[in-house]
Amino acid sequence: MPELPDVVVYCEAIEQRVVGRDLTRIRLRGPFLLRSVRPPLGEAEGRVVVGVRRLGKRVVLCLEGELFLAVHLMVAGRFRWGAHGAKLPGRVGQAAFDFEHGTLLLTEAGSKRRAAMHLVAGEEGLASLDRGGLEVLECGPEAFRARLRAENHTLKRALIDPRLFSGIGNAYSDEILHRARLSPMRWTTRLNEAQIDDLYRAAMSVLSEWTDRLRDRAGGRFPARVTAFHEDMAVHGRHRKPCPACGAPVQRIVYAENECNYCARCQTGGRLLADRALSRLLKADWPRTVEELEERLGAGGAGTRQG
Repeated sequence: MPELPDVVVYCEAIEQRVVGRDLTRIRLRGPFLLRSVRPPLGEAEGRVVVGVRRLGKRVVLCLEGELFLAVHLMVAGRFRWGAHGAKLPGRVGQAAFDFEHGTLLLTEAGSKRRAAMHLVAGEEGLASLDRGGLEVLECGPEAFRARLRAENHTLKRALIDPRLFSGIGNAYSDEILHRARLSPMRWTTRLNEAQIDDLYRAAMSVLSEWTDRLRDRAGGRFPARVTAFHEDMAVHGRHRKPCPACGAPVQRIVYAENECNYCARCQTGGRLLADRALSRLLKADWPRTVEELEERLGAGGAGTRQG
């Protein structure tokens, strides 16, 4: 799922191309993308785009007359920029936003249609889509500390909760927790002041650095390959690859449709976090430390591999 750095770079690329231009036509593949009824979608056509902003993980086209077209890409949604009147591409094409000089295309891979678009009127209507998460890059350490301690969750869950923090998802929460050297399963209310400060600094640096990296990679072009997995990430999507800080193999916990990636040596004192399904299956055979896991794998104990 595109997260804060990806959405910021999308917003910048779209802004460069459409602000001050008329949105002449909107084409939809089917009825499921549009999740709002009032105002009708036709009211957005013919209006000038006066700005582009990010709202959590949504990209918002701000139209004259205080109309807002908000798109949540969810897991598989992506934007493309094409020639004027470009066709919706194959099965993945979901919407086209036509301008006189080009077309913004919305695609969504896979069979599940989760991407969502809302047309709302006024700032109050736009605020109804806001989950209320704190903007980490715009807050100070005190506000961050208060929000983190507002509810008792694991750190992983707290960081990806859009009611608590804005724009952070599965990928960058892994990177933030690794940078802070904190276990993803640590409870928020059990952190001391120094650990919260470390987490705040890690969140600020990871989100800023990756926004700059993705912006540099785009190089002024429209972002062409937006993905949650990058080779130069520290732990996310790097299961069994060496941690860049200590060399230990990156571990993961798989749950539902998500996974949590971490370094046991850097983040949990060498202790392996139990994968719920495998630890229940293996019971007493579950390795407790990264050293024990490496020893078993070295001896051919493939049955202890996670995921």
